[in-house]
Amino acid sequence: MGESPLLQQIGQKEIEKEQIAERIIGEPGLLADVREGMSAPKASVKFGCSKVLRIISQKKPEVLYPSFDFFVQLLDSDNTFLRCDAILILANLAAVDSANKLEAIFDRYFAPVSGPVLIIAANVIGGAARIALAKPALTDRIVHELLKVEAAEYQTAECRNIALGQAIMSFEQFFEQIGDKEGVIQLVKKQLANTRNSTRQKAAQFLRKHGS
Repeated sequence: MGESPLLQQIGQKEIEKEQIAERIIGEPGLLADVREGMSAPKASVKFGCSKVLRIISQKKPEVLYPSFDFFVQLLDSDNTFLRCDAILILANLAAVDSANKLEAIFDRYFAPVSGPVLIIAANVIGGAARIALAKPALTDRIVHELLKVEAAEYQTAECRNIALGQAIMSFEQFFEQIGDKEGVIQLVKKQLANTRNSTRQKAAQFLRKHGS
């Protein structure tokens, strides 16, 4: 069976994925085709579908919420790109997670923070802030997971330095609702001596705003 006209369109790199996302938001019945396209052999179709779904999760998460479990399965994908998009999509779905499905996969979602793949961890760290803002009751648990970045084992020490910078940026987005602020501040203070310049700068900026 050949690709549907929609998947053929998505596979064309010059086609704006924002426009396709808007169309699907208006016609949710098309989602089945896009989900199917995530396993297409053609990279332009597979990754195009992933991008369209990520855009929809940002613009209208309730349209994708019935597909929550589909994205959970992608957390185990061998394809790093699809896995990262699933991480971000699930974070966006937190805003409409009326059935508390994220709580059920919490440990699985945050496991990559401890390593070993930086890009996966970085996306989880970025998604953490969105989840915390959407689900304040999870804030303390999220902070506990993000603090693990200090002892994380990535491919290199520099990868951990990058992840620490990402964690600081994530904490910044929901710092006001954090209970154990001192624990976060102590982590950030240590990064004033980080060997990565951008991470030191992020730490300094954070502490100017939040340091005691």
